[in-house]
Amino acid sequence: MPDPIPGSRPTLEAVAARAGVSRATASRVVNGGAGVRQLLVERVQEAVDELGYIPNHAARTLVTRRNGAVAVIIAEPEIRIFSDPFFSQQLRGISRELTAHDSQLVLLLVEGSGDYDRVARYLAGGHVDGALAFSLHTEDPLPAVIHKAGIPAVFGGRPVWKGPESDLALPYADCDNRGGARQAVQHLVGLGRRSIAHIAGPQDQTSGIDRLDGYRDVLLDVDPGLTAQGAFTEESGAAAMAELLARRPELDAVFAANDLMASGALQVLRSHGRRVPEDVAVVGFDNMEKVAELTDPPLTTIRQDIEGMGQLMVRMLIRGLDRETVTPPDSVIMPTDLVRRASA
Repeated sequence: MPDPIPGSRPTLEAVAARAGVSRATASRVVNGGAGVRQLLVERVQEAVDELGYIPNHAARTLVTRRNGAVAVIIAEPEIRIFSDPFFSQQLRGISRELTAHDSQLVLLLVEGSGDYDRVARYLAGGHVDGALAFSLHTEDPLPAVIHKAGIPAVFGGRPVWKGPESDLALPYADCDNRGGARQAVQHLVGLGRRSIAHIAGPQDQTSGIDRLDGYRDVLLDVDPGLTAQGAFTEESGAAAMAELLARRPELDAVFAANDLMASGALQVLRSHGRRVPEDVAVVGFDNMEKVAELTDPPLTTIRQDIEGMGQLMVRMLIRGLDRETVTPPDSVIMPTDLVRRASA
């Protein structure tokens, strides 16, 4: 068979002719279908390589009933998503796993109420095979939006929302937030600290709720004045630390619900002449290496596998997309562990 005309796009018919098979056989091989002998598979793949054939996405979708794309929806302001290392690590894990499954990441950001209609239209339009959503808040309408669109979804974080989409069968991935918080506080107690403060995360997110509960699990009768509210940002950690020092200047340890807030706390402690860890020991949560290793002093923290969680969410969604799967995948709680550095 003569080679294709220069500049023209090779067709599936050309691949079939080059491989010496029917168009139907070539289509099954190109689209990942079963029932083709290995010898023919190799001939078709060789023809694809020789001709530089690229499958037509629309045609492939008709055959496989897949778009080869997954929506990743983050319910946080854009400025936080692109400045907080947590999101970049989780997106890296998601992207790598989607690439391994030959699927594309479609990032959808939700900042204000007007964004939900846009996301709802996109999801209902059949552009993606499923959705991954994380950093949701208690009253977030996003779960209902995804539920109405009728697409499979996996959520990052233990669900807190209400309604039919809060079905216990809905799959999610999370780390052991409460157990990790207990590890952090038990470590501080083991160091002999007696006035242990907590900079809590947002109480409309399960990560913030569970880490506060873990703190209270260890310190059953803790002074309420030793707890201050943060927002998982460095600035909020600094503000909370200043508030705690004003209220309880005798405190000798701080557990912050994430590394960014711990970093802000360290800056305030230094500005107040408090030595870390001699005067005040500090523990964070997440083990975001770009934060924890660069603080002064380097931060003792609770490690969760942020990138691994992103990969896990993709694998859970892919299993749910399998047409032979009749039940959603089980939700997963990933373990945490203490990483000791100089701050505590």
